[in-house]
Amino acid sequence: MLTDTHAHLASRQFATDLPEIIDRARAAGVKRIVCIGTTLEDSKRVLEIADMYPEVEATVGIHPCDADTVKGDAFVEELKELAQHPKVVGIGEIGLDHYHQPPEGFTLDSWKEQQAFVLERQLELAAELKLNVVLHNRESFEDLVAQVLPWSDRLRGVFHCFTGGSEQALPLIERGHLVSFTGIVTFKNGQVIQECARAVPSGGFMLETDCPYLAPMPFRGKRNEPAYVANTAEFVASLRGMRLEDLVSETGATAAAFFRKPA
Repeated sequence: MLTDTHAHLASRQFATDLPEIIDRARAAGVKRIVCIGTTLEDSKRVLEIADMYPEVEATVGIHPCDADTVKGDAFVEELKELAQHPKVVGIGEIGLDHYHQPPEGFTLDSWKEQQAFVLERQLELAAELKLNVVLHNRESFEDLVAQVLPWSDRLRGVFHCFTGGSEQALPLIERGHLVSFTGIVTFKNGQVIQECARAVPSGGFMLETDCPYLAPMPFRGKRNEPAYVANTAEFVASLRGMRLEDLVSETGATAAAFFRKPA
């Protein structure tokens, strides 16, 4: 089951041709797409899209770059209500981002504190609902790992758009978490990620597009879309010396086990 485990189908870049994008994904053999929420409003749109297409499932969450869109704890109850939707299979995209400058009204320290607070409340919610989490990291890896690992006995996380080496990935996988590779792994300057994609064990990673961003070769620089996860799958299969159908089967099974409703 070829699966795009991270797609931002609610993006404005898909506003005019989403049906055609889904058709191209089907033609490319993509059987499952996990559509990712980033704010409360975006998460509502994600659920609408999931209702429209049988192969689309959803996560709901507050992205760290949007942590300023919520105040206090009230957002948790709204997220909890959204998570009751039958096609919600995870909480995300959540995490930490120390790359972008703080928004107006925040110092660097207070912005980091707000992000960490919003992340912790969503980790608590995910554990309560027995859902796994989709994790964003940008120049915040050590802080993110330190905040997530204490939850390892209550939930699993996928470190999406993983760009680190195997020395970072393998300890996470040993604790039950996953990494996920985007089209970056196909780039000519992606040697570190390529080495990681060779080294991680079967069952320890998934594939994604992160569309509309990060299109793989030969589409680099263009708008990404779920169909292109097939190109990433082909490249990773070659890296690992596997038949494409075996890689698709393995990563599809990993995604099916990770993105699921609790029993």
